[in-house]
Amino acid sequence: MKEFNYSLDFKAIDFRQHPELYRIGRGEQGVLMVEPYKSEILPYWKFKTPDIARQSADKIYSLFLQYTAEGDFVGMDMARKFLQMGYTRSRRYANHKSGRKYAAGSKTVLPREEDPIKAQSAKIFYEKWQLAKSNPEYVRLSDRHRNQYEGSETTAAKCSGS
Repeated sequence: MKEFNYSLDFKAIDFRQHPELYRIGRGEQGVLMVEPYKSEILPYWKFKTPDIARQSADKIYSLFLQYTAEGDFVGMDMARKFLQMGYTRSRRYANHKSGRKYAAGSKTVLPREEDPIKAQSAKIFYEKWQLAKSNPEYVRLSDRHRNQYEGSETTAAKCSGS
């Protein structure tokens, strides 16, 4: 698996027009960088309460399905990343009310303070994330994207002007 390429000029690239520059990376890498998808999805990403999380996860999953219908893998992957990030951030707040896992200025893990409300929000996002990442069309297009674009860095270098 190729790492997410943080060296690109993200402000200048429209990844809908240049999917060959997109790298899937690990987990949520690049979720707040890849346009126009970040701007399309981020306004809906919320998890304060289970009701808000449900509306958010449903909307983001509907965007995932829209991108799927359009054959837009980058959009699909970005929606998947936002669903995953909804889960991970909700879980962090479920485990630590402050949202901070570590004590300031150290690697000491703070004690867990379970927040059942955020845990419910995390569960809602988790379910939608699992639906997205196991979607057969997502799996197919993910494999195709990796084979087509991530096997050769020369295409990306040409398109980014490197």
